[in-house]
Amino acid sequence: MSEIRDVVIIGSGPAGLTAAIYAARASLSPLVIEGEPSSTSDQPGGQLMLTTDVENFPGFPEGIMGPELMSNFRSQAQRFGAKFITEKVTAVNFENRPFEISVGNDKYLTRSVIISTGAQSLMLNIPNESRLIGHGLSTCATCDGFFFRDQEIAVVGGGDSAIEEAIFLTRFASKVYLIHRRDELRASKIMQERAFQNPKLEFLWNNEVAQINGDQKLDGITLNNTITSEKLDLKIQGLFIAIGHRPNTDLFKGHLELKDNGYLVTLPDSSRTAIDGVFACGDVQDDYYRQAITAAGSGCMAAIDAERWLEEHGH
Repeated sequence: MSEIRDVVIIGSGPAGLTAAIYAARASLSPLVIEGEPSSTSDQPGGQLMLTTDVENFPGFPEGIMGPELMSNFRSQAQRFGAKFITEKVTAVNFENRPFEISVGNDKYLTRSVIISTGAQSLMLNIPNESRLIGHGLSTCATCDGFFFRDQEIAVVGGGDSAIEEAIFLTRFASKVYLIHRRDELRASKIMQERAFQNPKLEFLWNNEVAQINGDQKLDGITLNNTITSEKLDLKIQGLFIAIGHRPNTDLFKGHLELKDNGYLVTLPDSSRTAIDGVFACGDVQDDYYRQAITAAGSGCMAAIDAERWLEEHGH
């Protein structure tokens, strides 16, 4: 605890690991507290650890596996001197300087902090779900839609995000079912109008997913009608869950400003939070793009912002 570090990065994934690469190359000797492998939220490597093929990250024309991409990020950061702790931050103290970061009984003092704890997709919490992520089941249409060209797929949800994903997926799929547990959408009127006018979209009202079928790969789903309890087997090749996202910001409640949806607030065109010396990047503060490449870009921003802030303050 006696050593005061220049920067501690909380969380990994594309944002945190890119911040680590840039901070390490700037000779800031960053300490990355990357999370616990058993965690369902801010696990080391972020959400890409739950994906298979990544085909939209620049520089990999043949695609790359999500875990391999994150392993490469991590190795690159280590090469330049970043240090890693594979545990979870349990408390933060931004009231005093230097800041205090607690990991169980251990405490780390630091002049600046970069927060990159990411977000998690809300799931249905039914059997087979976690096992089939990346094997026909997805939470990101822009990431995985291309894999389902000329196939029949389904989207679960009724808000703007679900409608937007469903419409996007009609570019690739032969047919897209939209499954909603009610008989009307929560989405905005303009999004609803676009959806109702799309000939490739079919709405399955008053239905919820009761079962996800398949062993190694998704092999269809079983629906339950919320009014009649009637079961319906739907033979589809892909299932997209679009019922929302939850940022991993519980640790920072009462310490930093949060949006109404729980995401961290940063200054416009910056990674700076309202607390001088505390920065945030990636999906923990981005509720719009939520892509690996934009997360990596904001990680670069955070490292540069932190480096310049430290220099301004004589460090």
